[in-house]
Amino acid sequence: MSRRIAPLTLEALPDLPSGCRGCVSWELDPVSAGRAVAAGGTAFEKEAWLSAVLLEWGSAGRLAYVDDALAGFVTYAPPVHVPRSRSFPTSPVSGDAVLLMTGHVLPQHRGGGIARMLVQSAAKDLTQRGVRALEAFGAAGPEVDERRLGLSADCVVPAAFYEAVGFTVVRPHHRWPRLRLELRTALSWREDVEAALERILGRARVPVLSGV
Repeated sequence: MSRRIAPLTLEALPDLPSGCRGCVSWELDPVSAGRAVAAGGTAFEKEAWLSAVLLEWGSAGRLAYVDDALAGFVTYAPPVHVPRSRSFPTSPVSGDAVLLMTGHVLPQHRGGGIARMLVQSAAKDLTQRGVRALEAFGAAGPEVDERRLGLSADCVVPAAFYEAVGFTVVRPHHRWPRLRLELRTALSWREDVEAALERILGRARVPVLSGV
């Protein structure tokens, strides 16, 4: 069984699960995302977004493969490239951080170290680019105000899971706290955080377009 990590590129985009290939929940502002869904142009918008990020910044994620089949992925980008990040009441993301948008490990590959491989690969990639930290918006509380954010709850990982692997809350909020992970911490993770990582990326379900 062979395992490898690859950057998210236009050529690799078709490998993502179908629900994610055309999802623009993070990539567009709520109004633009709604128009794209109505026009049936989300796949085009996704490709256009990734192309722009690749040209201006570089790869926006990492994909894990087992025997050449996708096992999981994470996506991230500077907040300037993630319009939806401005919809959160705890924005903006810190100037020295990149936003961890979403991630997923396929059920048949959970518990095998894929999640840790993905996050540590992302940390190494970002460190080499001079980035100090990852930040993320976590979900807290019993209800999700989807109408206000225009974002599916499936696209936001529960804050408690982020905290389980070393993220700390840098801006509290009863519903949408913003959390931060110093990249040097991620690079030194040991196997004792593996179970928590698997819960994070296993719980982050692939979003569907009806939730945009």
